Amino acid sequence: MERLKRHPFLRSLSSERATTRKLYSVYFDTPDLQLHHDRMALRLRLVGKRWLQTLKGGGGVQAGLHQRNEWETPVAGEQLDFAALEAVGATHLSPGLQKTVQPLFVTDFTRSIRLLNFEGAQIELGLDSGEIRTGKLNYPISELELELKSGVPLQLFRLALKLLEIVPLEIETTSKAEYGYRLHVPVKPSVSKAKMPELDAHTPVAEALQSMIWSCLFHLQANVPGAVKKEDDEYLHQVRVTLRRLRVVLDMTAKHRADAELDALRDLIAELGLALGRSREWDVFVTEILPSVLPKDVEELKELLVESEKRRQKCHQLVYAALQTVDFQRLLLRFGAWMNGEYWSEFRKSANLLHFAEHALGRHEQKFRRRGECIQGDANNEQLHKLRIACKNLRYSTELLASLHEASNSKKQLNLLAKLQDTLGKLHDNAVALQLLDELEQVTHHENIVLIRDGIEHNHAKYLKELRKEWKSFGLSQLV
Repeated sequence: MERLKRHPFLRSLSSERATTRKLYSVYFDTPDLQLHHDRMALRLRLVGKRWLQTLKGGGGVQAGLHQRNEWETPVAGEQLDFAALEAVGATHLSPGLQKTVQPLFVTDFTRSIRLLNFEGAQIELGLDSGEIRTGKLNYPISELELELKSGVPLQLFRLALKLLEIVPLEIETTSKAEYGYRLHVPVKPSVSKAKMPELDAHTPVAEALQSMIWSCLFHLQANVPGAVKKEDDEYLHQVRVTLRRLRVVLDMTAKHRADAELDALRDLIAELGLALGRSREWDVFVTEILPSVLPKDVEELKELLVESEKRRQKCHQLVYAALQTVDFQRLLLRFGAWMNGEYWSEFRKSANLLHFAEHALGRHEQKFRRRGECIQGDANNEQLHKLRIACKNLRYSTELLASLHEASNSKKQLNLLAKLQDTLGKLHDNAVALQLLDELEQVTHHENIVLIRDGIEHNHAKYLKELRKEWKSFGLSQLV
């Protein structure tokens, strides 16, 4: 933070010295946290010798860009004045709620503020340093906040990318108030599942694609912290899933309208997905493949198991490192800039979403059915791999566009695709397992490798039989 304050880049954007002020805030809520559950925040803040009360509610956060409804009024002292809030148009708070609100936690920090002129925009840069307190617990604050005073959101992301070249930064999607609530009532972290956007026939194509991309980015950011902290393997799984979905949406977008930055982002997502895919291969090999084919308590195989686990952990470390790099933060900021850039303003306004969805799903289904012709014959691993990719593309596209169609039909079709993808995934895992065995052949006896190969090939024949049965059921269905 001190390095950033002293950097000549900031001085070149500002004609005035930074001002520093102490900000002491008390946050209020009911004993059952009603405001928090309604996604609202109520605080009193001491600024110099003045008390200000603020009510925040609604809005959202996308790629670190927070947009909130906010009402603020001065008050005489350290006392809430609900009438004054309503006088400036704030959301009405019931009399019962007003009577039961109480102080919960405090944020106490120093803010250094500088107004920057960047590419024609006026942006306020705030550097916050301090802590959040409740009872005997505290949480450190070390944040940089960019607030758009005039200009467009794109310029916020472009400035953030410049600052990232000076000091390491990490996009924060959690507010100080949320951290305060987590201190006040500790909750066990939970894996975030994907939320598909709600679309209808009247939604513009550009808006629909943006909604799908934002949903993937939000899902990604929500699970990365848990994956990095290794709180649960499911976090990493969800990161992998959302990267696959994101690639599908970006491919869909690129087919509608090409763009150089879009192509670059697609390549970076594919590269990250490849690193996570390698990690998953060893996960499946160690936790699923080997237990399914090995006899219990085979002393001769302990060396192989130890080596497999060592390689699995090495892949995990590479993944954790990739998710904590400046490059990953740069990727998120580039997405934010692109999503707020000119690409979207030049989209065809006349495009019909239903026609767009029908064309996209039809293209994926046609490719999937064509790839599936290999199933009844002697399908090789390469053909099955291509079929699996086509299945994933069709399934994720159907999920993302499901709100445009009747729920019962979408659910039935997605169930069929999920079963096919699961079986194709097992066949792919077996094929990869045979390749991993080649890497491990130097650490165990040849007869042990033969034993494992026999088990894998037996499973392969079983899954291929299941696939043919599922494909027959799919062939009788009609996708949306």
